[in-house]
Amino acid sequence: MLTQTELKQNVAQAAVQYVLPFLTPETILGVGTGSTVDIFIDSLAPHTSRFRGAVSSSERSSARMAALGIQVFDLNDVQAMPFYVDGADEIDRGLSMIKGGGGALTREKIVASVADQFVCIVDESKQVDHLGRFPLPVEVIPMARESVSRQLAQLGGKPSLRSGIVTDNGCQILDVSGLSISQPAQLESRINNIPGVVSCGLFAIAGADVVLVSTQGGVRQLKKNAS
Repeated sequence: MLTQTELKQNVAQAAVQYVLPFLTPETILGVGTGSTVDIFIDSLAPHTSRFRGAVSSSERSSARMAALGIQVFDLNDVQAMPFYVDGADEIDRGLSMIKGGGGALTREKIVASVADQFVCIVDESKQVDHLGRFPLPVEVIPMARESVSRQLAQLGGKPSLRSGIVTDNGCQILDVSGLSISQPAQLESRINNIPGVVSCGLFAIAGADVVLVSTQGGVRQLKKNAS
């Protein structure tokens, strides 16, 4: 029986093999945040001669890449990237996701929006039929925390301030439990439109394009709209 760490290692290595054939000396990759992505970065580092560098969704990932010799670019200096590779806290059958357990949801959403393809890397424990068991992170401007909390409660959620966390954007995170997420894209749009919300951790309006799922039987590949 593979441990969760071994499952993460397998899917991280599969992601490296997925992107390698498309890399050129001018390629800039998008790289996310989290424990599985940490392993992806470590697995990508031996191939630095194959690509130009990467854009990161967090200071944590930027520091890890720089320490391993991967050149880190500011997104403002990048016009295009073929892949954004990141994990998820939950992913459903339609490849909609909840992200933000590591607190980088806004930057993850921004970097992902520039990439041609979002490659999500997860172990099988992250697959669900319906999103919502994992509390939904919502990044908020501090002065709006309580007003946003009241509106999230009106949607049926139970918001809780994530203690001791300030995002890379200088904001706070509300973790919202108890939501019934039957229509992820609609809920994402509704929460994003609440004044004071920077971004919510639903990635449904633009979900994953490809998912690599690490299972006890190997790494499976899922694609959006695939039968």
